[in-house]
Amino acid sequence: MNAPDSNATTRISLQALIRLQADARALKLPSARPARARQAGLQRSAQRGRGMAFSEVRLYQPGDDIRSIDWRVTARRQAPHTKLYEEERERPVLLLCDLGPTLFFASTGAFKQVRCAQLASILAWLALSAGDQVGGIVFNGNTLTVQRPARRKKSVLRLLDTLASQQRTSVDSSATETTLDTALSEARRVAHTGSRIFIISDFLNISENTPSLLGALARHNSVSALRVVDPLEQALPKSGRFAVAGAEGPVWFDASNRSFQQAWHQRITLHEATLEECFRLSGVGATSISTREAPATSLKSMLGPGGRIG
Repeated sequence: MNAPDSNATTRISLQALIRLQADARALKLPSARPARARQAGLQRSAQRGRGMAFSEVRLYQPGDDIRSIDWRVTARRQAPHTKLYEEERERPVLLLCDLGPTLFFASTGAFKQVRCAQLASILAWLALSAGDQVGGIVFNGNTLTVQRPARRKKSVLRLLDTLASQQRTSVDSSATETTLDTALSEARRVAHTGSRIFIISDFLNISENTPSLLGALARHNSVSALRVVDPLEQALPKSGRFAVAGAEGPVWFDASNRSFQQAWHQRITLHEATLEECFRLSGVGATSISTREAPATSLKSMLGPGGRIG
């Protein structure tokens, strides 16, 4: 793995994101199942096969698989027609990366916005090396940038440049124009059926609409949620004073205060239950990644046999 970038605690540069290509070589993105059969005759093309993504309907030709016949079109046009599909190995991979106000924070390791950008970058390099199309939706509360999937290194570099430029330099909790729900709605418009979608966020700002938006996206695509969390968001220190960055400067808390500890614990418990129900209703699998861990190490521990993220 690459040595940590000493300047990447609160913000990470484009050059550092590009260097993560080396980390990606040790990992393997979930691969598409091989095509069950190639079209025979005139259709022996690398761009056709029995994949997931529908391509077109054309007249039946000798050697076509009869299981691919579109009987409705055949009946309507009184001539046999065959469905063609795009090869699964050119599957679109869409990365939704949250760089919103709550991501400008960490009590240890690197800021959550840095971890999100690193995770998205590694997954982008992995997808490119697997021959997949790479695209992304990057949103930071003020701006939402959409990049449609493409199978070019230039496309990955453009995505990484967006990740580098849209990171925050200060706290601005008033920025709420582009939320997770906005990005999910945009993803439904951009994603092709059968896409591999990664949603990288802290999921602190989910709404009552988030489960249905996630579920609609997962209905026709393979969706994974990568949740970036900070240890302080899971449990407070048992004693002592600590500061959290606020819009107008540090906000100090006393962890020895029993009432404060109870209120904090109740809030965490409620959010965890709400988020768990959100993922359950939507059918989306979620994995938590700590700000204290190097993203490449976290991804490596999650990749099982065949490179499938659990």
